[in-house]
Amino acid sequence: MPETVVITGASRGIGRACAEAFAAAGYSVAACYHQSAAAAEELVRGLRAAGTDAEAFCCDVAEPDSVRRMADAVLARFGRADVLIANAGIAQQKLLCDITDAEWRRMTDVCTGGVFYSCRAFLPHMIRRGSGSIVTVSSVWGVRGAACEAHYSAAKAAVIGLTKALAKEVGPSGITVNCIAPGVIDTDMCAGFSGEDMRELAESTPLGRIGTPQEVAAAALFLASPAAGFITGQVLGVDGGFGL
Repeated sequence: MPETVVITGASRGIGRACAEAFAAAGYSVAACYHQSAAAAEELVRGLRAAGTDAEAFCCDVAEPDSVRRMADAVLARFGRADVLIANAGIAQQKLLCDITDAEWRRMTDVCTGGVFYSCRAFLPHMIRRGSGSIVTVSSVWGVRGAACEAHYSAAKAAVIGLTKALAKEVGPSGITVNCIAPGVIDTDMCAGFSGEDMRELAESTPLGRIGTPQEVAAAALFLASPAAGFITGQVLGVDGGFGL
């Protein structure tokens, strides 16, 4: 039976690239989405056409009951969850004094809470099996901090702390937990930036360009592979040197 990867935020961007990369590596794919049903179903149809066992699951990662139902549905459908890519997230640019209480809560509920709820839902299964790999997705801003993105930076920094703590907690159960901190990646999250902004960000990156979702997915695939079996609790910057 093929190993199964569960990917939150799989309908687009980094999550979609992860789904395609893991499918190409022979995994069955549980593609989780919240609002982009059409995109998720189109992704699944494409994966199935290429011979991958794939299914789309609707889930709001900010709601623990929704995550629990999704996990139950995934395990009922595939019978196993070998890898969890906790990728779902949102972004917003705003001065700290202008961030509303609701915006702060939503940011932390999705970006940090979503990782926590997803890990909590699948860990009992992984612990019983004595194996598994979790890859969380933070951001270069979770490492460095970013002006006008205090709530996003704080939520993504918390993902790093959660990753390191969880790696220590579940290592004895044969489970690895690592984090990817992408830099500026060509996804919908950059849609609010002007062309000039993107050029400046590329120029600020030592490699002189913007990253691709496929490059982040390749890092996730490596961290979930046997080749990374003795790597846990680490933060891998996929940022072209931007985080240096």
